[in-house]
Parts: sequence; C-alpha cells; structure tokens
Amino acid sequence: MNLAFNGSPIDGSAYTDVVALSHHSPSWWNTLVSAWSTYGLALFGVLMALGWWRARRESATAAVMALAAPVIVLVAFAVDAALKLVVREDRPCQSLRVAPLEACPAPGDWSFPSNHAAIAAAAAVALFLVSRSLGTVGAVAACAMAVSRVWVGAHYPHDAVAGVVVGCLVALPLTALVRRRPEAVARRLTVTRLRPLLVAA
Repeated sequence: MNLAFNGSPIDGSAYTDVVALSHHSPSWWNTLVSAWSTYGLALFGVLMALGWWRARRESATAAVMALAAPVIVLVAFAVDAALKLVVREDRPCQSLRVAPLEACPAPGDWSFPSNHAAIAAAAAVALFLVSRSLGTVGAVAACAMAVSRVWVGAHYPHDAVAGVVVGCLVALPLTALVRRRPEAVARRLTVTRLRPLLVAA
C-alpha cells in the first residue's frame, strides 16, 4: 500500500507544461541546464572556499564567519532531509507518468522539499556572511538551481520554492547568530590547532 503524498494536484499542470517545453527546447540548452542541475552545487563550494581564502588574509574574525557558511548549509540540508521523510511526496515523474529530461528517481526518493534548492538557498544566505559580492552571485545561482530542478523534471515547482524557503529560514537565523560575537570565537580558536584555518601564514 502506497502511503506517499501525491503533490500533482498542487501544480502538476505547471510541471507538465515545463517538461513539455523542455522537450521542445534546443538540445544544447537542455544539456547545459541538466549539467547545472546535476553539478551546479559545486559552485557554492567553490564560492565558500574562495570566501574563506580571502577572509583568512583579512582577519581571524572574517575567517570564522567564512567557516560558518558550510556548517550553516549542512544544517539546512539536514532540516530539508528530515522534512522529506515527514512529507514523503512521490516524485512528479512517478505520479504523473511523464518522461522528464532527468532519469526518474526510484520510489522512496522523496520530492518535497528540493534538497538542491535548499542547499543552494542556504549557501547564498551564508555567503553574505563572507561578502556582499559572493552572496549576490550565490543568490543568482540559487535561483537558477531551483528553476533547473523543475526544468529537468526532478521536482514540482512547489518543491523548488519550498526548498528555497527552507534554506533561507534555516540560514537566516544562523547567520544572525554568527554575526553576534564572531570576535570572541576567533580569539578562542586562534590559540588552538585551528589557527592555520583562521590566520594566513
């Protein structure tokens, strides 16, 4: 007996419209979007690494905030993954019997909320801890990631939107918490073996 949630009544028609549009789009475009959808999260890792590398040359306090970014993303991912297990929504390609660009995941690989969208949104928010420019790039990339997950057929639109919301709702209070007393944390960590992570030689 399948007790999974069927999200198709919410925006299934919008999903099928997007999938139909993708099948009538140029192959080079679909290849580009599919590659971004699959590997795009790596960009956020690169941006966080770049932000940390710059921050440690600025100050230990800046480095602490940069190192907090991936931790915030991990927390957002954990929350999103837990919500998936609670909601248990079937993938749209299973409920609607369509053939999306991306191979349809096996049953039990739940759809709501989108992990990719949550991770990308949380990373974008966390990158603003490091710099406004990196945060801006991250925000644009997060929007592109959310859209791409619908385009390749992996998620309903509401999955992607919910993922963005979850990522932001988790990351915003955590970044506010990190901003409160980063100097105190930096002072404590610079006298430990973690000093090389905070201060450039």
